Amino acid sequence: MRVVVQNDKKGLKAGAAGLLAVAALMSGCAGPDTGSTARPPAGRQAPPRAAPAPDSHAALVAAARRWGLDAVPLRPPAPPQVKPRITARDGFEVDGQEEDDLPPVFTTIPTKRKVVFLTIDDGSNKDPRFLRMMNDLRIPYTAFLSNYLVKDDYGYFRTMQSEGHTLNNHTLTHPYLPGLSYEEQRDEICGMQTIMKKQFGKAPTVFRPPYGNYNGDTLRAAKSCGIKYAPIWDEEVFVDHWEYREWDRGLHPGDIVLTHFRGKDDWDGTMVDDMRRFLNKVTREGYAVARLEDYL
Repeated sequence: MRVVVQNDKKGLKAGAAGLLAVAALMSGCAGPDTGSTARPPAGRQAPPRAAPAPDSHAALVAAARRWGLDAVPLRPPAPPQVKPRITARDGFEVDGQEEDDLPPVFTTIPTKRKVVFLTIDDGSNKDPRFLRMMNDLRIPYTAFLSNYLVKDDYGYFRTMQSEGHTLNNHTLTHPYLPGLSYEEQRDEICGMQTIMKKQFGKAPTVFRPPYGNYNGDTLRAAKSCGIKYAPIWDEEVFVDHWEYREWDRGLHPGDIVLTHFRGKDDWDGTMVDDMRRFLNKVTREGYAVARLEDYL
């Protein structure tokens, strides 16, 4: 409690003001004119102020401010109890898609919820500030990894995995798959499955073909390697702009958004700058970022 003694314009004597000040000091709630609170009795230390829980609104407000966001990112709803049925996007099927039960290629999850899904490809740039940012803000994402870019630091991606993010298959060497034979494609996909099981504990069931290019052999090879889904993307975010697949150039419920692990060697900015652009737009348009695998 802060006590301020003002000049009495109605004739009250200064002595009365002095008595008020003394009474306030004796009550233990007065302090210097800095707004400070009462000190604990001698010999007792004031308990430390507890830090807000990591998922509390206060912690997220502080994190949004710390990372330079325009607003606190919206929290996604709980995962659906009944998963949506995922099928190949119209026009993205291959011959034998349904008959051979091939992994579907899709760009959007069928949902009416205002959520989008962040996916990040290849693994070239390994910025520790990106890991801290996304962990502070509690933003889920899915990484699609190519071994030739991640093999110099598997530990970076193990940290990512330990924080709840999913690691998926993006081939060994990021080739143009339709230019390879079936066996060559299978080596690229299954070979990455083997490495991911060894390095990260399990082989994923989700695969993204490099550049979003594939053919029937790609999906047959992927299925033989244990792949069930082959998502690509509806929008791509860069550090300085967005690109869109649809004519309306906008976000839609369930859209899969692509970006890449890139830094100043490739972009005029960092992964943190890229994520700031991404989060500011989706939050401004009323979307939350959900975990892709929760809907598969």
